[in-house]
Amino acid sequence: MEYTPEPVKIFVVEDDPVYLKLIQYVTELNPDHIIKTFASGKDCLAHLHENPSIVTLDYSLPDITGEEVLKSIKAYNPDIQVIVVSSQDSINTAVELLKYGAYDYITKDNETKERLLNSINNAKQQVSLREQISVLKEEIGQKYEFDNSIVGESPAIQKVFKLLKKAVKTNITVSITGETGTGKEVVAKAIHYNSERKSKPFVAVNIAAIPENLIESELFGHEKGAFTGALARRKGKFEEANQGTIFLDEIGEMDINLQAKLLRALQEREVTRIGGNEVVKFETRVIVATHRNLAEEVKAGNFREDLYYRLLGIPVELPPLRDRGKDILLIANHFLVGFAKENKLGKIVLSKEAQNKLLSYVFPGNVRELKSIVELAAVMCDENTIEAEDITFNTLQKEGQFLFEEMTLREYTFKIIRHFLDKYDDNVLKVADKLDIGKSSIYRYLKEMEEES
Repeated sequence: MEYTPEPVKIFVVEDDPVYLKLIQYVTELNPDHIIKTFASGKDCLAHLHENPSIVTLDYSLPDITGEEVLKSIKAYNPDIQVIVVSSQDSINTAVELLKYGAYDYITKDNETKERLLNSINNAKQQVSLREQISVLKEEIGQKYEFDNSIVGESPAIQKVFKLLKKAVKTNITVSITGETGTGKEVVAKAIHYNSERKSKPFVAVNIAAIPENLIESELFGHEKGAFTGALARRKGKFEEANQGTIFLDEIGEMDINLQAKLLRALQEREVTRIGGNEVVKFETRVIVATHRNLAEEVKAGNFREDLYYRLLGIPVELPPLRDRGKDILLIANHFLVGFAKENKLGKIVLSKEAQNKLLSYVFPGNVRELKSIVELAAVMCDENTIEAEDITFNTLQKEGQFLFEEMTLREYTFKIIRHFLDKYDDNVLKVADKLDIGKSSIYRYLKEMEEES
């Protein structure tokens, strides 16, 4: 979605005919401005449903004060930029109006025209920035709609979908578990952007990536001078996420001493910055994730039992990719479409042999590894078709990892032969020697594999 600026609607509220013409002249210099004039405050307020972006407001109106009009406008929509134009050159009045939300305060004098033009241009930049942020939020929200962010049709992932649809209807805590690379943060974002909080902040914190002595400051904030290097007050992540969602990734890595402080914060819904006394309330949804078995961590004394039950909420276990069958191909094609679009490439497809090769692998790195593999293959392939030889698997795969799959002995045999053929560039003689079987056995298996594919 590309941002296209819309014409700026400006209301001019002015009862002095001379200044009305002056302001109208200034605002109409730009043909993209849509101007509407009003001689009274009440008339302007009666048309706020037309949603102006900017209002130039005379402070001294015949019916109600400019201050009342300003407060009413801000109560209706705080995003409307109000520029007050006044014959009073009063610092106190200007300060009060700016406190109530006025964008600028301009006095009526010989420089009114230039100051007003600059103020309108600056206000337009604020409007434009807000609109761009709104477009970006909408794009992110669409990106993380369930159908766009979580791809799959397997029974394993359908169970996850059912739980997520229940999770978005409430503010209950969600605990996501799963192997590394299964997409825990993607799921957390999908919950947030499909909930009523989608227009509020989503704040992610990777506990494992923060030095132990800085986690408390990161989560709860600190005051200036609280410790060496604390040069200014800093909000914590819970404050940043207020009204939105905080995602605590790898919660199982948190030091047990800090777990007590986290538990209290969650129970009381308040934090105190390090070095301060002020109690800061927050209203935030909590989603946590870990690759560890927290129940086992509790038994081992590494995780507080009371915190465990506080965080459990709706437990969502993400299945490893090896248990998701042909979802592998759906996800691979999803990544290829995105990669091709991002790099302005044509449609990239997987050959039948490439598909079979992907399906034969167990992906110890799960979805994250699959993304890396298919994007590299997209770069290496010719004529926008990925062949089996374009696919390179992670050499860090653990020995015996394929045993996680439930297959027959015959299927395992096929897999082993295919693995060694790939490894030795289809050199049947070498593979036969390595596996200590006859070449005819390999040819027979190859024929059967081809017939069954």
